[in-house]
Amino acid sequence: MIRARRARIVATLGPASGTASKIAELARAGADVFRVNFSHGTHQDHARTIAAVRVAEAEVSRPIAILADLQGPKLRLGEFADGRVRLKPGQDLRLDLNREPGDASRIGVPHPEVFAALKVGAEVLLDDGKVRLRVRRHGADFADTVVEAGEALSDHKGLNLPRLTIPIPALTGKDREDLAFALSQDVDWVALSFVQRADDMAELRRLTQGRAGVLAKIEKPAALDALDEILDLCEAVMVARGDLGVEMAPEEVPVVQKRLVRAARLRGLPVIVATQMLESMIHSPTPTRAEASDVAGAVYEGADAMMLSAESAVGDYPVEAVSIMDRIIARVERDPRWPELMRAEFPVDDADADALVAAARRAAEAASTACLVAFTTTGQTALRLARERPLQPTLALTPHLKTARRLALAWGVESRVVPEVFDPEELARLAVTQAADCGLAAPGQRVLILAGLPMGSPGAANILRLAHAPRR
Repeated sequence: MIRARRARIVATLGPASGTASKIAELARAGADVFRVNFSHGTHQDHARTIAAVRVAEAEVSRPIAILADLQGPKLRLGEFADGRVRLKPGQDLRLDLNREPGDASRIGVPHPEVFAALKVGAEVLLDDGKVRLRVRRHGADFADTVVEAGEALSDHKGLNLPRLTIPIPALTGKDREDLAFALSQDVDWVALSFVQRADDMAELRRLTQGRAGVLAKIEKPAALDALDEILDLCEAVMVARGDLGVEMAPEEVPVVQKRLVRAARLRGLPVIVATQMLESMIHSPTPTRAEASDVAGAVYEGADAMMLSAESAVGDYPVEAVSIMDRIIARVERDPRWPELMRAEFPVDDADADALVAAARRAAEAASTACLVAFTTTGQTALRLARERPLQPTLALTPHLKTARRLALAWGVESRVVPEVFDPEELARLAVTQAADCGLAAPGQRVLILAGLPMGSPGAANILRLAHAPRR
């Protein structure tokens, strides 16, 4: 199962897609990474889902990555005496720490951190922005606001504070328990929600200790103010457009998406574009034309992956959603102008390994080159190649299944597990044989091999070699 495309697909698992047979079907349709959403379900549920992914992985004979998505802190209102209230623009509404049921004049907000972050004139968004408040005055346990927009509100709706940094850690007690469980299940990636500052990622890295790749979900505008520091501490990034769209003006979100994709590409970090990509396919067998254009736009930007959420987790057409996303990506990559966009930004790095990788990309532009083969222990050599966006596929050969699975998220990388090799001649034979067996190189075609001596030394890519697929 070799992908006829470079960008990857992340599919969220849920009631519509959690069995091994359905997961295998999704993988054959084009899914490369499966997301397990820890905002829903029990550890027992997730253990069954993860086990099902591994059964499907064996069935399709292709490394599959599992992404554990931690819930993060959720700021929510308390309850109303009647379950819901009607509001009028211009009316006063008090927010406080009182846990008594609220009414149209006041409602409890059981989060002291919210009041610590507030400022006079600050905007408060409720229920994904359907209700908008403005702060007139506030204290340590209350805020007097005026309703600027919105007419209805009900129990436990979410709360957002645009452009304010809330003094609350991204990792809750629940997240720490979920992380320990996810690591015990040998997941490949862990995504952290509600990232606002570099310290959030530093804590995740400390707890993970290299047992899984760490991914920052950028869903708070506050994270943009510390973006460089956050990216320094993560191994992948997600553009979580849903929450960004709540706290930012709609016209800002596409600009931020492009900024994040570009920043991740320059650093060689896999970047996922997520949320509402094929939203209509939750209940429709086909997407809207606007959704198809949205997916295509992310491909033209050079994003590593696009993510399906409810479409594959609870939708009526999970396999069709993956299949159509696969078709859109493949069609964009056949556009004669697409290579120009991939060549538009090549990162510059003075490190010897990166100079060798850049040379490999330039050498691979020859029409006679079928593919690149990267021998890698940790995956870094393959990720450096992916950063260069070579138009030929990259075959990553590694002795570690964990590395092969993690690379399922990387642009244009096909990974396979092979025995560890130390002899340079045997390495070349293995490279061309694997490229031929995977269908990436026809007999006699040229293969570019990137490796390092001594073999097995992480980060030691120092050999670029030409070889040819064997003639049969």
